[in-house]
Amino acid sequence: MEGGEEWAGEFNPMADSEERAHLLSVLDSFRSYRHVAHYNTTHLRRRAFYSLPSAHWTLLSQPPFSVLDSLSHLDDLIDSNAELAEAIFCAGFQAFVAHNINSEQVASIVPEKYAHDPFQVFSAVLDHLGAKATPNDMEKARSCVNQFYREWSGEGEVERGACFAPILSTLASEYSKRRERDVAIGKKDMNILVPGAGLGRLVFDVCKAGYSVEGNEISYHEIMASSLVLNHMSKRGQFKIAPFALNCSNHLSREDQFRTYYIPDVHPASELSEGDSGEMSMSTGDFIVLYSTPEYKHAFDVVATVFFIDTAPNIIRYVETVRNCLKPGGLWINLGPLLWHHASRIQDPKEEDADDKKGASRGEDVGIADPGSVELTNDEVVSLVQHFGFTIEEHELGVDTGYITNQWSMLKSTYQASFWVARKA
Repeated sequence: MEGGEEWAGEFNPMADSEERAHLLSVLDSFRSYRHVAHYNTTHLRRRAFYSLPSAHWTLLSQPPFSVLDSLSHLDDLIDSNAELAEAIFCAGFQAFVAHNINSEQVASIVPEKYAHDPFQVFSAVLDHLGAKATPNDMEKARSCVNQFYREWSGEGEVERGACFAPILSTLASEYSKRRERDVAIGKKDMNILVPGAGLGRLVFDVCKAGYSVEGNEISYHEIMASSLVLNHMSKRGQFKIAPFALNCSNHLSREDQFRTYYIPDVHPASELSEGDSGEMSMSTGDFIVLYSTPEYKHAFDVVATVFFIDTAPNIIRYVETVRNCLKPGGLWINLGPLLWHHASRIQDPKEEDADDKKGASRGEDVGIADPGSVELTNDEVVSLVQHFGFTIEEHELGVDTGYITNQWSMLKSTYQASFWVARKA
């Protein structure tokens, strides 16, 4: 973020009871990573291991198996992952909670022996606020730590490159076309929007390439994690993670399970201070609610969506929003599968009705929380985009890519992603 700014906005989530509860749950999910991972991954396995017949666990305790040694090493790797999770917790607490708590309150809450330990201070305040992570938020925190492998490790370049290279190549081609019409145009004159910015790597890469770029993200998990890496990292390779260690299935060897990676592979602040980098900003909130407003009408030259459009319950809302915020003649560049996220959500009908009435009673646009959903095929998505006045200039099927794929695993998932470029009339 330009000038080392925090994620910011007019809305204070601590002032809204429901948003406050969700935010505190997310913070607690990162704070609790160490304890929960140790319990679920090694404690329960040790208990199950010792439940084997004594002759069996005695055999497996010895080389070449050394199961107990492996569990001890796994504990060390959990602690390494937890250092990153707790750094995200601290960055998130400072960004969203700290300014709501005065020093006198903190002094009354935190034992004096912890006064100079930020993690302990923030943790004590979080307990005082009654934070308790949901199982869903705990899973998201675990996934978020692993996602650093894809977005911010050197080894993850192969996977993310398959997704990001077509975006950057199309941007370069579009810039060349514009330069042919007006040689005075610079890359910073092209305004790019990246919805679903995740951990911010595509936003960083686009900015590094010289363009003006704005990322948008709704997930507090992703917001806090991207803020840490973009704003608060002090050096390249600051953290060591083991993204595949907590999954104990389908490994060819323990060495494969315990592979570690240093993140980030670049120091964002240093990289953006050199050369001809563009300008970067971030927005927090629902893509539909933010960018369908008159304020953003015709605001961007390009919208780039990667592994994003299938997060929409109603894809028409996304298409309408992109059309609103794109300038006439602007490009929509999309790459990804159609793993419709909402299809896996199970909600009590009574809760769903209550949510619908709540949004309606306030007269608000609740964005992706709007009622209704639909799953379209790739052909149908492309037809829908064309229906709303876009011309498909390029369309490629079968772009091979994984998502946090362990290349040494006995089980791999590969997407045959769709890549298309559409120009607004």
